[in-house]
Amino acid sequence: MTWKSEALLHAKEQDPKESCGLLLNIRGKEKYFPCQNLSMTSHQCFIINPEDFVIGDSLGEIIGIVHSHPITPPVASEADKISCEQSNLPWYIVNPKTETWGFYKPCGYKAPLLGRPWVWGVADCWSLIVDWYKEEKNIELLDYERPVSVKEFTDDPVFEKYLPSRGFRLLKPNEPLKNGDVLAMSILGKGLNHVGIFIDGDILHHLGDRLSCREPYNPWLLKCTGGRYRYASQN
Repeated sequence: MTWKSEALLHAKEQDPKESCGLLLNIRGKEKYFPCQNLSMTSHQCFIINPEDFVIGDSLGEIIGIVHSHPITPPVASEADKISCEQSNLPWYIVNPKTETWGFYKPCGYKAPLLGRPWVWGVADCWSLIVDWYKEEKNIELLDYERPVSVKEFTDDPVFEKYLPSRGFRLLKPNEPLKNGDVLAMSILGKGLNHVGIFIDGDILHHLGDRLSCREPYNPWLLKCTGGRYRYASQN
């Protein structure tokens, strides 16, 4: 049985949930290694169990990521393209119903700042901050490993303690906002669970289940703001 046959069988077994696995080079032969999908939400369709990565790496060289699209065609989504770049590995996609395959490899793709779909841990509010600072300021902010589920994050938001550890200082109440300042907010939850960037009286941000957008920094968003932060080098 070929590795694609094994991956297709795994995809059929996992349907309607997305399957995921690793393509390994074991002594010169391509082998499919099925992995556990830890995702419990549609906000991130698959999360490979980190322990499976360790096991797969011990068995052979990881040369690709494999996952299924049970409903949609096997074409790389926006989230797939972003994650593929981060993995620096080629991606193989299979639809278990049509038994058709797609392929995508790293090519330098950059997600647009505006209009990107929200995917937890891949394209969310903090991802937008990181990408804006890289694109507009050529500053590479250290990212952080997201909890597996959104609920874990909302139960213990990190931004209030995380921003200072990444080079941001809390603004004093009398300091006016400047372009590029990060606004930490509490949106329909506890703690500062959302961040956006102040730009010319607007806010660039990415709320859950919405496309990233730029909108006026209106009274409601102002009321939600619990902290205003400036990157140290921007003083």
